[in-house]
Amino acid sequence: MIRPSLLRRLALGTALLSLSVTATLAVTDQKFTSSTALTIEARTLVQLLEQAHYNRDAVHSGDYAEVIPNFMADLDGQRLFFLASDKAAFGTRYGKNVYWNISGLGNIDAAYDIFSVYETRTETRINWIFGELGKPIDLTANDNYRFDRTKAEWPATTAAADELWHQRLKFELIAELMNKKSMDEAKQTVRKRYERMLKNLGEIESNEVAELFLSNVARLYDPHSTYFSAETFEDFGIQMKLELVGIGAVLSVEDDYCTVKEIVPGGPADLSKQLKPGDKILSVAQTGTEPVEVIGMKLRRIVERIRGNKGTQVTLTVQPADATDPSARKFVTLTRDVVKLNDARAHAAVFQVPGTDGQTVPLGVISLPSFYGPADSDGADKPSATKDVAQLLGQLKAAGVQGVVLDLRHNGGGYLSEAIDLAGLFISQGPVVQVRNSLGEIQVDSDTNPTVTYGGPLAVLVDRFSASASEIVTGALQNYGRAIVIGDSSTHGKGSVQSVWEMKNLVPQLARSPVKTGAVKLTIQKYYLPNGSSTQLKGVVPDIILPSIDEFLPIGEGALPHVLAWDEIPSSTFAGHPLDSKVLEPLRVASAARQAKLDEFLYLRKNIDWFKMHQEQKLVSLNLQARLQQKVTDEAFRKSMEAEKVQLAKNDFPYRVIWLGTPPAPKLKAPKKADAAAPADGEDDETELSTDTNDAYAKVDVFLRESLRVVNDAIALAKDKQFAADTHAPLTALLEHKG
Repeated sequence: MIRPSLLRRLALGTALLSLSVTATLAVTDQKFTSSTALTIEARTLVQLLEQAHYNRDAVHSGDYAEVIPNFMADLDGQRLFFLASDKAAFGTRYGKNVYWNISGLGNIDAAYDIFSVYETRTETRINWIFGELGKPIDLTANDNYRFDRTKAEWPATTAAADELWHQRLKFELIAELMNKKSMDEAKQTVRKRYERMLKNLGEIESNEVAELFLSNVARLYDPHSTYFSAETFEDFGIQMKLELVGIGAVLSVEDDYCTVKEIVPGGPADLSKQLKPGDKILSVAQTGTEPVEVIGMKLRRIVERIRGNKGTQVTLTVQPADATDPSARKFVTLTRDVVKLNDARAHAAVFQVPGTDGQTVPLGVISLPSFYGPADSDGADKPSATKDVAQLLGQLKAAGVQGVVLDLRHNGGGYLSEAIDLAGLFISQGPVVQVRNSLGEIQVDSDTNPTVTYGGPLAVLVDRFSASASEIVTGALQNYGRAIVIGDSSTHGKGSVQSVWEMKNLVPQLARSPVKTGAVKLTIQKYYLPNGSSTQLKGVVPDIILPSIDEFLPIGEGALPHVLAWDEIPSSTFAGHPLDSKVLEPLRVASAARQAKLDEFLYLRKNIDWFKMHQEQKLVSLNLQARLQQKVTDEAFRKSMEAEKVQLAKNDFPYRVIWLGTPPAPKLKAPKKADAAAPADGEDDETELSTDTNDAYAKVDVFLRESLRVVNDAIALAKDKQFAADTHAPLTALLEHKG
């Protein structure tokens, strides 16, 4: 199984031409219709969903009415342009017949009609905005704005929409003013934003509207199913990969904002540590040129600006994902490069951790960014996750480590075969994962190699970004009692399998036509652990949970609509069982005691509490002075946390890195800008990272430090025979063979 691609959503918006403030801008009058091929594809999509989707029995014809408001929300994510009356009218006109129109006729005229209304509403509103920008705007009143309206209702009337937009304009202007722009400059920036939105709206093509509408049909069944237009499918194997060339990040557009969905292991963004999943890219600048704002711009156009020749630089203006103030900005400069496999490979380190007797204990850490491997049978000589981890384990054992932490944080998955083989490095053969299809047929995939490469004390460190293959390995090792799992309250919860089918290979009429066809990606299977528990939705729950900001961000399968349910199947037969409570409880108690008293956990909780407090504040002040004062308070908190972090870093455990192949290039350091806004409260200032290639581990990594301590505790427990289980020490293999 190759890691499924993340869904790309269309951005509907961006620029025409720069006219005077009083000028009226209009988009081209567009009238969309479906081609014969698209009509066939629409009908075929429904047939596939009803016949092949894993969740086909859970969706009924009446559920298709949801496509209408969902499609409206994709066009107008912040509920700013449509009116509540539009939703009611569309529901009455189209809601009851969505299924029958698509399945029987291949008719998606509803999509074109709704888009036409959106186009009109947007054009009218943007010209209204231009008029308002020519007037004085009062930023002294004590009113507020709900900056996240993704779950709000559309305005009831035009008057209500006007009031909402008065607030929205103040919100946008204050964000610019807080980044040291004059009022005239702020107004010009906002004006250009909506000029771009109007231009981009006029460039939308019928295939894009159809793709968005039909993708909403597919997502009724689960969030990972989608429809690809002919153009997007052509890009699926090329364009999507090209997006990774340049800075090494998977991007999507959500509610007009370009969002970082994933950091590609080994790419410039990964090595620099300046971008994080969830960050929003607001503007892009080439060397020596002014930044170009990309809010509302199409994804392909954004990617074109970010991509470039190897060795050239690009500077991004970013709103951090964990920013507590929506005006927060940071500047990220990256040198474009291709993703080198050596950079994306696993690496390890030997940490010297203080023991209970005052002596240091050598413990190993293996950081695995993904479950990579050769894509075909001819790749025997190419690196793979399993071969690399086995080699690193050998070097760690040669270095005399007494325990190991397998770090799977931010590991989004990869090849299923690698997950099975890699789990086999730590167990003496047996089931690793079960796969069930929609017919209820179950296949058990096992490690068949009796050799245990490493049988010593083991912990697996995970977070909410650990998904798919990561969850399989983590859950299997937990099932066998082979490792203690440490991290966020759960892993991601991605326990489904997708397959992509090209339409022309399914419909003879399309196969004979010279017209390019689209494709559909459907969920066809689910994963289960050896004990029969699904990894879907719930993920893997760690044995020891650490406090994390991730708990307050919309991360994980549960944050997505129409997710598949968690369930379980009969357990497979395997020689193992979860860790005994007599082993787990002392480890939990010791960890809880440290979490209650160690300064690093107090530091972590301060950041979390600060972030949580701001997250709970759904309204933001539209009083400029109040916002500026809040910025001063936030800056003071950030500086105090930075000073505290510097002191805590002095207690970091010393370590020696083990690289496979050529060590990665030095990490980049973004140049300081005089007008750069401070990082968000509680956010690590990643632009201060060292350029030393040996600086492979972050300073004050509370989660890794605690994982090492837990392994140390397990080593100490092993000295007491009462904690032995099945004739072997806790967190060790049942039978260790020389590997």
